[in-house]
Amino acid sequence: MDLTKVIERIFRRYMPSPFTIAVLLTVLTMVLALVFTDNSSDGNHFIAILSYWEDGIWNNGLLVFAYQMMLILVLGHVLVLSKPMERLILRITSLVKNTSSATILVILPTLLVSFFNWGLGLIFGAILARKVGEYAQTHNISINYPLVGACGYSGLMVWHGGISGSAPIKVAEAGHLKGLLENNASSDVLARLPDTISTALTVFSYWNLILFAVVSLSITGLAYYLSKKTSTTTTDLKGYQFKSAEGKHLQGAEKLDYSPWTSTVFGFLILLAFLVQYLPALQTLNITPNMLNFFMLGLAVILHGSFKSFLMAVEEAIGDTAGILIQFPLYFGIMGIMAGSGMINTISDFFVSISTATTLPIFTFLSAGLVNIFVPSGGGQWAIQGPLVLQSALQLGVPLPKAIMALAYGDQVTNMLQPFWALPLLGITKLQAREILPYTLMFMVVGSAIYIAGLLIF
Repeated sequence: MDLTKVIERIFRRYMPSPFTIAVLLTVLTMVLALVFTDNSSDGNHFIAILSYWEDGIWNNGLLVFAYQMMLILVLGHVLVLSKPMERLILRITSLVKNTSSATILVILPTLLVSFFNWGLGLIFGAILARKVGEYAQTHNISINYPLVGACGYSGLMVWHGGISGSAPIKVAEAGHLKGLLENNASSDVLARLPDTISTALTVFSYWNLILFAVVSLSITGLAYYLSKKTSTTTTDLKGYQFKSAEGKHLQGAEKLDYSPWTSTVFGFLILLAFLVQYLPALQTLNITPNMLNFFMLGLAVILHGSFKSFLMAVEEAIGDTAGILIQFPLYFGIMGIMAGSGMINTISDFFVSISTATTLPIFTFLSAGLVNIFVPSGGGQWAIQGPLVLQSALQLGVPLPKAIMALAYGDQVTNMLQPFWALPLLGITKLQAREILPYTLMFMVVGSAIYIAGLLIF
């Protein structure tokens, strides 16, 4: 427990906000580019770097990417605030008998939901843990509530290897790979890049599904073991309320906002268009951000039962995206500097010089875990680190799907150490970071060992 207190103290004392970190990384990248790269323009080197930065910030393709990632988070959050999800959560909590059953009932559904959508899994796990705590308190059942809270956060350890993972679903989009490297790779490298890498080769590959199953079962077993070895805690929780949209004394067009018919018809219209547009890709297990968001939009409108309820959920969910939304342009600016100045090629050559086809995925995993501590956004990290990974993999002959998933694994596993994404959960559960860290750190150690072993075996 002393280790977790030290880690919490370090984060609290020495780690500024994620936005401040993004600003500091921007300045650091400018300095490194100024010192270690040659001026390829006719003018002042610093002015050229500022130009690369501005080009990256307003890169149209990357701005579309940012909006796609925001919708994944928002729509996932909106889904979990619907009445059917509320009933599912209450049904699960009614099965709690003790800490052991509570941990299993929280961790397994959270992992499965997070594999589908990380935004959904993050809020689902938080509310499920909170409701389990309330149920245990009401029925005088002794549980270890911080352990249950840690189980509710576990989904962030598998999300990037899942259907909503930023890197795997973005590379499945036509033209993304070449767009990411077009300003910093040779024509030979660009010629070797495929137009897309299907999620059938990444998320739905047999080896990724095996690793997901092994990690899920292992940390579930660990949570069960900890439930037997740790003491119970006391809770003082008030009932967490789902917001409801109830219209009274409605007049005229107001009725459309509260009508279940209008929302249901519109939702099914979206799903019909989804099938028409994406069924061929769906049959080949090639999931893209637009496909995922379109499906979740239709499903969310239907499950909420009215436009008013849907919009109330959107309003509640949108707040969680504010910090990430404003950070994305800064990450894109960093990538613009690295691409325009040639830093990507330099760093890529360094990794190639110290790696082999066997060790590069391991180095990618470890470096992605480290970068995630400073850039706690999978999308932002892919924008910065993705070009390095792709170039290094091409030079050493490492299969691109494996290199991409190595980055995804490293990014997701250190979420158990990085408290940024735990903030929504901590707010909902009323727990402190120091209370869940002892358990999430154990999850991280076990998960890391499994992912490294998997990268060596497959």
